[in-house]
Amino acid sequence: MRTVSSTVVTLGVVSLLTDISSESVAAVLPLYVTGYLGLSMIAFGVLDGLYQGVSAFVRIAGGHLSDRVDQPKWVAFGGYALAAVARVGLLVASGFAAISAVVTLDRIGKGIRTAPRDALITAASDPRRLAASFGVHRMLDNVGAALGPLIAFVILLVIPDGFHTVFVASLAFAVIGVVLLGLVVPNLRTRAHTARRVAVGDPAPQRTPFDWAVVWRRPMRRLLAAAGILGLVTIGDGFVYLVLQARGDFAAQWFPLLYVGTNLAFLAFAIPLGRLADRVGRARVFVFGHLGLLAPYVVATLAIDDIAATLLCLVFLGAFYAATDGVLAALAAQLTTPQTRGTGIAAAQTVVAVSRFGAAAAFGVLWYAVGRELSLMVVAVLLVVAIPVAALLLRPLMVPSAVESV
Repeated sequence: MRTVSSTVVTLGVVSLLTDISSESVAAVLPLYVTGYLGLSMIAFGVLDGLYQGVSAFVRIAGGHLSDRVDQPKWVAFGGYALAAVARVGLLVASGFAAISAVVTLDRIGKGIRTAPRDALITAASDPRRLAASFGVHRMLDNVGAALGPLIAFVILLVIPDGFHTVFVASLAFAVIGVVLLGLVVPNLRTRAHTARRVAVGDPAPQRTPFDWAVVWRRPMRRLLAAAGILGLVTIGDGFVYLVLQARGDFAAQWFPLLYVGTNLAFLAFAIPLGRLADRVGRARVFVFGHLGLLAPYVVATLAIDDIAATLLCLVFLGAFYAATDGVLAALAAQLTTPQTRGTGIAAAQTVVAVSRFGAAAAFGVLWYAVGRELSLMVVAVLLVVAIPVAALLLRPLMVPSAVESV
C-alpha cells in the first residue's frame, strides 16, 4: 500500500464503507426473498440478474459523462449518493415489484459511479503499477465486502428475522461513504493537470478530442468480446451458496458468513494477483483467473466432505474475483486514451454486467427445470469451452508489452 497514491487509498476506504452497506444487504437478500418473503427461485433469479446486470445500462453513460465534463469525482459522487437513497427504499419495500425497483435504483447508482472512480484511480497511479493500484483499491473494497456480511450475520444472530435492522445499518454506512468522498477525495482532472504543466513553462500539448473509435478499435473489441463470452457463464455467488447450503444443511443464520469467506479470500489475493498481472500480462491473468470460477462449479457438485467443499468454493471464488475485477479495469484503461478512459472502462464493465444479467436470469430458470447440481454441471461445461475461446481472442494481449504498444 505504500507504493500507491493516497487518493487510491482514500477511494478504497470510500469503497470499503459502501461495500459494508451493499454487501450486508446482498448477504441476506437470498434468504430475505426466498425465506422471509416466500418468493420463488425464479423471482430470486430475476432479482439476482438485476443486481448483477442493471448497472450495465448506465455504466457507459457515467463513464462518458465523466470524460466529457472532466469531473470524475462529482459524477462518481452522484452515483454513490443515488445508491444511498436506494437504501431508504429497502426500509419500506416488501413485495417483488418494490424490491426490484430498489435493487434497480441501487445498481444504477453503482453503474454511474464505477467508471469515474476507476478513472480517478488510473489518473492517480503510476502506469507501471496500475494493476497493483487497482489491487490495493479492491483489497480495501473487499475488507468492506467481508465486514458487511459479518455485520449482517451478527444482527440476525442477535435479532432473528432482523432484516430491517440490517437495512438501517446499511443506510448508515452508505451515508458515511458519500460524505467522505465529497469532503476528502480530490477531483483529479486531465485538463487541470495540463493547465499546471503550461503554467510552469512546458509547451502546451495539443488537446485530443474525444474519439469513440478508440473505445471500439480492434484491441478493445477483442477485450469486449472475451469479457462478454466469459460473463455469459458467470452466475451469481448466491446460487453457489444456496447449493452449498442445501447439501450441507447449514442453518439460515450462518448463510451470510459464506460471503465473508469469499471476500476474505478476495482480500488475500487482490494485491498479489494485481502485481502478477503487471508482470506477466493482465489479459493472461484475467482469462485464466476464470479457472477460479470453474472450480466452485465443480466442487459444489462433488460428493466430498461438506466443510471441505464449502471452504474450497469460497477460496476459489475469492481468487476468481481478485484475478478479474480490478485487472479488467486496468486492462481497459491501458487500451484507451486519457480522454476516453472512463468510457473504455465502462464499456468493458457494461459487457460483463449485461452478460452476467442474462446468465443469472437463465440459471434461475435452469435450476427450476433440471435441479441445482445438474444446472451447475451444465454451466461448468460451458465455462470449459469459454476459457480457451477467450484466450484465443486475447492472444495478442497476453504479454505485458502488448498492452503498452497498442
